[in-house]
Amino acid sequence: MAKKKKQPKNKRDRLWIEAKRRCRLNDNDIQIAKELGLNPRSLIKNIPSKTEQWKLPVKDWIHQMYQKRQEKSERKKARKVQAAAN
Repeated sequence: MAKKKKQPKNKRDRLWIEAKRRCRLNDNDIQIAKELGLNPRSLIKNIPSKTEQWKLPVKDWIHQMYQKRQEKSERKKARKVQAAAN
């Protein structure tokens, strides 16, 4: 008899598991999405369909947003250093 995996009791945890499965994400991608403040439903809604060839896959979309946020943070830090030097 095979053991069944325990389902999380929390609805939010179940949604994250479903988003992970449907969007083909790994634990690192889920952590980045959480840092960005995304919720699992927004990830699922942004899965590109066959008619939306222009849309990035969810994994790439998350990484692109994260990269932009990191660049913006670095520019802000550079401006602070520049202002302090002047």
